[in-house]
Amino acid sequence: MAHLCGLCLALRSDHGQFARVVTNYDGLIVSVLTEAQAERTPAQRRTAGPCPLRSMRTAPVARGEGARLAAAVSLVLASAKVRDHVADRDGLLARRPVAAAARRVAAGWDRAGARTGAQLGFDTAVLVDAVDRQTGIELLAGPGTPLLTVTEPTETATAAAFAHTAVLAGKPENAEPLAEAGRLFGRLAHLLDAVEDQEADAASGAWNPLTATGTSRAEARRLCDDALRGVRLALADAEFTDGRLAHVLLTHELRRSVDRAFATDVCSHRAGGPPAASGEPSGTAPAGSFGPPPGNPYAPTGPGGPAGPRPPEPPRDRRGLVMGCLVWAGLACTCQMCCGTFEDPWSRQRREGLCSQCDCGDCCDGCEACSNCCDCCSCSDGCDCGCDC
Repeated sequence: MAHLCGLCLALRSDHGQFARVVTNYDGLIVSVLTEAQAERTPAQRRTAGPCPLRSMRTAPVARGEGARLAAAVSLVLASAKVRDHVADRDGLLARRPVAAAARRVAAGWDRAGARTGAQLGFDTAVLVDAVDRQTGIELLAGPGTPLLTVTEPTETATAAAFAHTAVLAGKPENAEPLAEAGRLFGRLAHLLDAVEDQEADAASGAWNPLTATGTSRAEARRLCDDALRGVRLALADAEFTDGRLAHVLLTHELRRSVDRAFATDVCSHRAGGPPAASGEPSGTAPAGSFGPPPGNPYAPTGPGGPAGPRPPEPPRDRRGLVMGCLVWAGLACTCQMCCGTFEDPWSRQRREGLCSQCDCGDCCDGCEACSNCCDCCSCSDGCDCGCDC
């Protein structure tokens, strides 16, 4: 959450309030990787003021070149997505005045991303070129076209962004392994979007890589599993000052994203057996793309946090009607009422989201590194989490 808020605030500081709409979970990985390679200093964090999306609480947020690089990448890729929707005449964008306004917004984001990228020594032209090539590849793709031909532009763009984090952190020797991790991360992002959107695209007549190339979901799953292994091996070749968060996000959480997309068990550490076979629905995993795990991201991880019982909370003053309504709107818009532990907008009591009813075991949710992954669950004799522990 510190990196997500840092990305949002970097967009506001450099490009204005409206630019904050391009904040996304995938973009914060750039900030995470930059900080994971750099020496820890107090300057990497600052305390941000109250925000409705954090239930009007202050919080420590990431700042620095990593957050600014994430902002530049997010702006350019959001611009590309807007232009793609305009070209497809999606929804309101089929109307000329709306499409013209969207093009102006996209052009402004392109210039803003390029300006910030240049200040950081990163040429965003590689991202723009990848997006332009993507359109041409999709026009030519058909049955029999290799699926990896379609994902190549996304792979190239994410590889460039990941590799530049090594430059910002002063670890040029990490550029090659991180470029490989970024390439495979881009492949996964593209494939997971295709898998999750296939039914909706078929209903609306939109272009989908799996449908257009005639690729089966089983083959897409095989490619995703190969990419997961590749990301893990590439991260093992890089040198981190503190790579625990990067490992959790790019190894454990990324694997859960694949499981969610293919409707298999999201937890490979459940007591009583291995994860469900590919394609076997479990009914326990909410569909969705890569994002934070359920629960309160600001809760401590020791006694009183997710790893232990919470002590009784002291009574708090109730919020007024107007402030409570504002907090409620923020919680509803960010899905915290469904997928997190949140503070009641009016009474301030702690409440569990609906996702807390999921019966998937969470024995390994508190693990911070691969080295102790299998020590916290029943699979120590045959760990199937995909790690080297």
